[in-house]
Amino acid sequence: MAKISNKVKTSDLELKDRLVAINRVTKVTKGGRTFSFSAIVVVGNEEGIVGWGLGKASEVTTAISKGVDAAKKNLVKIPILHGTIPHQQTAKFGGANVLLKPATSGTGVKAGVLCVQCWKVLGYTIFLQNRKALQIRITLVKATMAALLELRDAYTVAQHRGVSLEKVFKG
Repeated sequence: MAKISNKVKTSDLELKDRLVAINRVTKVTKGGRTFSFSAIVVVGNEEGIVGWGLGKASEVTTAISKGVDAAKKNLVKIPILHGTIPHQQTAKFGGANVLLKPATSGTGVKAGVLCVQCWKVLGYTIFLQNRKALQIRITLVKATMAALLELRDAYTVAQHRGVSLEKVFKG
């Protein structure tokens, strides 16, 4: 069975970037302490295209720009159905477990502070997320992106099975 690729090219896209977290890292050497920064950045066009990146540098602005460049290399298309996800999805990465649920209109975005940035650049306006994770931010972002990558809409399922859209809903 062939894997369906949903990679997106960055040409002709107006991407917005959001900073998820900045970590200060200290390296103790013989000459003293050396400080560096790592930045987790999420970019998207608010219409279903999203990517994340991690940038490391000795200055904050350089780390953020490296994170944006890395995020633009990892863009993927995620299905949006009436402002929410098409179906419930769970994912695990390291010590982080993420449960994504579709919600009805009027619910709004109910997720953790770190993951709200992902949903804003993705374009979801109605959403529920439950997470069971450590306070390690990068694993939470990776688990969320893993869950989003496993989402499929009905058109993709019908095309992959080689049947009509009505037959997908009948079972």
